Formats: sequence, structure tokens, C-alpha cells
Amino acid sequence: MNATKKRTREVLTLEFPDNALLAGLTGVHQKHFVRLEQKLGVRLAMRGNLVSVEGPARDRAATVLRALYARLEAGEAVGTAELESEIRFADESGVEVAEGTGTPMVKSWAGRTAHARSPAQAAYLDLMRTHPLVFGIGPAGTGKTYLAAAFGAHLLYERRVERLILSRPALEAGERLGFLPGDLKEKIDPYLRPLHDALFQVIGEPCNKLMEQGVIEVAPLAFMRGRTLSRAFVILDEAQNCTAPQMKMFLTRLGEDSRMVVTGDPSQSDLPGGRPEGLNEALQILHGIEGAAVARFSEKDVVRHALVTRIVAAYNAAEVRKAQAARKDEA
Repeated sequence: MNATKKRTREVLTLEFPDNALLAGLTGVHQKHFVRLEQKLGVRLAMRGNLVSVEGPARDRAATVLRALYARLEAGEAVGTAELESEIRFADESGVEVAEGTGTPMVKSWAGRTAHARSPAQAAYLDLMRTHPLVFGIGPAGTGKTYLAAAFGAHLLYERRVERLILSRPALEAGERLGFLPGDLKEKIDPYLRPLHDALFQVIGEPCNKLMEQGVIEVAPLAFMRGRTLSRAFVILDEAQNCTAPQMKMFLTRLGEDSRMVVTGDPSQSDLPGGRPEGLNEALQILHGIEGAAVARFSEKDVVRHALVTRIVAAYNAAEVRKAQAARKDEA
């Protein structure tokens, strides 16, 4: 990206060489600029292909603009979600993204890309690149499963692995659905639908063909017993619903030249008593072991609807108040 910048004492001026991309940068009726001004407390003005940024947070605003412009140069569409993710990334990291790179990303399949939308997501991608076993721990909506699927598709596309395997426990979320009709596939499909959705997001239509060929496999956790998974990228989703024996069984499936990602939200366990025993035990036992790493997310990393962030924060605050009240009662 070839945007250049000129500084004065109060104003930073960015120059963008391709005028054809400026409409995508500003948004319809300059809505992207308006949002950036509201979020970071800066003032933006455009004259020709020059954009001036004024205010204490001008460096962060410039980081966002450069990252958005880099996306446009790469042929990507830039909308509200992309703007919000770049604002979050620049605001939380405090470090400007290297010019021309945008936020950390992976090419998932045939031109599709998946971008990190927060520093925690960037760290998560980095850990998946450097460790054969990674735990992604945090609340719903933080991109744990999506980024793992995207990185697995990236390795598959580059032929660094031969298979992509996704699994999760077949456990209802607090409801007892009883006996489901149909054959085995029809019975387990409802449990595996979130994994199917993640795959289609990062791969698209080729996903069906790859699943028919056995290159991509989506299966319940119970189907992993007795297998050795070699030359594969393996994802265990909803790990907070694993018992301790199930977790040990799954982790020991790791074969030659394989990598594994385990994702879970300890606050949403559907096990009896609501305790994520298998996940907590694994995190404790494997702490500090060579080759294993943990990426932790918070409500600030939620990338769904903005209200989801506030919902997660409200529930966390309620849990803290409940724990404080319990301690007072004991005293």
C-alpha cells in the first residue's frame, strides 16, 4: 500500500494514490469517516486524494484508514464490520499495523481471506502457526472456531496437511431432545451444524465436494476413539462439554505431522453441574508443556452484534456479584 503521510503539529495528512478506491474508503455518504470520528474522537477531512486527520488519536485513526485501504487494494469489500474490526484492532493494540499489511490474516481457500479482528485474535493465529496444540478459551462470538477453521483450510489449501477434521461432543445445550428420527447421520447433524456453518463461511461451495471426498470430515467426538490422526488439522469445538476421559482420548489422537486446536467457553458447560471438568483439567495438566499454548479471549473480543459484547459483560459482572455475595454469606 503506497499511502504516504505528512505531519504538522496537530494534523496528520494521508495521501492515497488510487482515487477509484476512495469511495470505498469513505463509505456511502462518508459513513465510515463519521463512525471513525465518533469512535476515536478525531476530525477527518478529504481534499482530492488527501485525507487529513486531526485529534489526539490521529495515529490510531490513520492506522485504521491505511488498513482499510490495504483491503480495498486487495480487492476486498469494506463495510461496517470491517471498519469496526480495524477500529478495535488499532484501539486495543496501541501499535500501528505495518503499512501495506492490514490486520493479520490467512488465505483460507481460493482467494477467500480471514482477518484477525482484535489483538487477541492476531495472537491466536500466531499461536496456531507456531504450536501443534492450541487451546482457544473465551466467550461465544470471539471467532475461536471460525479462525481455527480458516487456518485449517489455509493449511489444506497449501497442502501442508491432507485432511481437515472437526469434532464436537454430541450434548444438548440444557435441553433433552429425546430420540431423534432418521438414520445416524440425520441424528448427529443438528449437533454438528455449527461446524458445517463455519466451514462454508471460510471455504464456500467447494466444501461439499471436499466432504464427499473425505478430505474434510465433521464427526462427533465419540467417533474419534481408536483413531490416529496423521497429516491432519484437527479441531475440537465446544470442549467445555468434554468429560476428563473424553478430553484425554481426543488429545492422544494427535498423529505425525498433525496439528490440533481445542476451543471452548468454560462459562457455558452443559455437563452435569455446569463444570467444564475435561477442559479445566487439560488446561491445568498441560500448563507449560512444550508444544502446547493457550489463547484467551474476553468480551472485548466478541465480533458478533455489538449487543453480544454487552450481554457477555453483563453476565460476567453478575457472576462476580454472585460470588461476592456467596463469600459474604459464608463469612
